[in-house]
Parts: sequence; structure tokens; C-alpha cells
Amino acid sequence: LVYMGIERYLLASTLNLIVAQRLVRRICENCKEPTELSDDVLRRIGVDRKQAASATVCRGKGCTVCGNTGYHGRLPIFEFLVVDADIGQRIITGENEVQIKDAMRRKGYGSLLESGVKAVLQGLTTAEEVVKVAFMGEAETN
Repeated sequence: LVYMGIERYLLASTLNLIVAQRLVRRICENCKEPTELSDDVLRRIGVDRKQAASATVCRGKGCTVCGNTGYHGRLPIFEFLVVDADIGQRIITGENEVQIKDAMRRKGYGSLLESGVKAVLQGLTTAEEVVKVAFMGEAETN
């Protein structure tokens, strides 16, 4: 919005909540089966082996219902940021996205990745799908 010419003070005073949403593919319920995640995938999603073992991590093996993809439908993952006085001041002073996201994390707001990991641990989607979607565009901002 700043690049479109909207003044920072107007953004800070009018924004209440910022939501980022991505859609991930849902594991097909017809061919869903339990699976284990590799150490590399666990590392990428920030989950330890013990946490993964206590959850039901699944994958779709492929069937006629899902067209042999293992997925059928989509579900959202979210990232929220409440624009309080602190975040508003950071917007006004021109802090960049990385600095604002860092403040957001310190306030306890979760990321797209964390939202996706919850869905993985509930057996709703795969870790590979979450990694693909949650890190989409990260290379451009880092």
C-alpha cells in the first residue's frame, strides 16, 4: 500500500488486522494412510521427531477419487497480525517487513508455516505441501 502512495500514518491509523492466507491441498480421505517424515522435512517445518511421533502424519497414496494425486480439495492456512499501537508505530517509522514480522513473532502471532504444521500434525495435509506453499515468495523477500 505504501508503494501505491498511501501515507504510512494513514495505514497505521486505519488498519486493524492484516491476514495472510494460502490454500494447501487436503489429503484425500479415501486413500489417506499414515506415514513418517524424513529428518530433512522435519527440520524444514521445525518439528522434532518426538512431536511428529505423537501426531497422526498422513499422505494420500492415490486412488480414483483423487485422480491418483493423493489430494482432494483444499484448506486454508493463515497468518494474522493485529495492528496495535506498537505495530502502527513501526509502520509509521518505516520499518521493513522483516523487522515487523520479527516484532509480530515476539508478540506471539503465528506464521503461515506454523498454521500449516498444525494441519500436518492433524493429518489434513502433507508437510511437503505446507513447505511448498508457506515458503512461496520467501526467496523474493529475503
